[in-house]
Amino acid sequence: MINIEAIKTKLIEVKNPNTQKSLLDENRFKDIHVDGNKVTLVYNRDEITAPQKRDIEDAIVNSLADLVNEDDLFIKTVSTQEAPKSQAEKKTQQQNAQLQVGHGKAAPQKRDIPGVNRIIAVSSGKGGVGKSTVSVNLALALKNAGKKVGLLDADIYGPSVPMLLGERNAKPLATDDKKIAPIEAHGLKFISFGLFIEEKDAVIWRGPMLGGVLNQFLFDVDWGELDYLVLDLPPGTGDVQLSIAQTLKLDGIVGVSTPQDVALLDSRKGFNMFEQVNVPVLGLVENMSYFAPDDMPEKKYYIFGEKGGEAIAKELGYPFLGEVPIEIALRESCDSGNPYMANNSYENRPVWNAYSGIAKKIIELENGGDEEKGFFSKIFKR
Repeated sequence: MINIEAIKTKLIEVKNPNTQKSLLDENRFKDIHVDGNKVTLVYNRDEITAPQKRDIEDAIVNSLADLVNEDDLFIKTVSTQEAPKSQAEKKTQQQNAQLQVGHGKAAPQKRDIPGVNRIIAVSSGKGGVGKSTVSVNLALALKNAGKKVGLLDADIYGPSVPMLLGERNAKPLATDDKKIAPIEAHGLKFISFGLFIEEKDAVIWRGPMLGGVLNQFLFDVDWGELDYLVLDLPPGTGDVQLSIAQTLKLDGIVGVSTPQDVALLDSRKGFNMFEQVNVPVLGLVENMSYFAPDDMPEKKYYIFGEKGGEAIAKELGYPFLGEVPIEIALRESCDSGNPYMANNSYENRPVWNAYSGIAKKIIELENGGDEEKGFFSKIFKR
């Protein structure tokens, strides 16, 4: 049982940023309740702005870290007046695009993004399967098919899209109406947290802090008119996936796996997560399906196993969108920032044909599909 007096001893460190006095000394803590390992705190937030509230709650979490697991700590507020606006919220002009770092609150209902026709998320239950490479080249394949496409890098901890698109030093600016202007590269509009930090910097954030930045990327970026917005999700089934699924009207998920059993096992978990939050699965892409050598592109070397992705898609009842092989040129394009599907000299090579085929299937889904029309029209019904 956690001792309330021990909690109070730690909370003396948490100060009101306006007075620099302890919240305890100001009698702001209205309730401290302990139930087993779970602790609930209620404090008065009068005269405290939203950014100050986030700072206070971070300080509470840090001060109690030795006593309470963060997942077992619940912080609530009460107030007798409307929360004051911060100086940042009162600003009327700014040049560079800015991000508000802090605990994002969930939207009351799922939202559309104005001007964006279809929103597709690329997901993987396991890291290291090439999901970001698939996201970038799928977005470009859709662009090559005549679509207007945007790309959102939702992997806050490991943003790689700026490198893959050759825009590692780009910095977004703010538009006249105070939105974030996305960077344009190879005919795509894109945004990434990697554009706001140095590449060497580690992002040391708790899960709830990601929500605010993701909401800005979704709703405060000037995406313009797009046929497709492709979201490159981080691996797994954590806070980012849940936040996006609860906040955004997603048209569907494209799952990415490699042929190995361990990757396919995690794919099952990922699909199960999106089923539980009522997000449709458009299908599965098997990445790194085989190696196609430059001197004999018709040859297929199944390094990681054969047809595992197709089998798992059939087992789970989802469409199999296609196999993406390994080519030396694909690896080189990722390292150099010159995406494979942006280079017409690769046309009709195995990787080119694979991504073009996957993009064609996704466009057919939008148009109702040539087969299983009831299933496809159900997927894209808003």
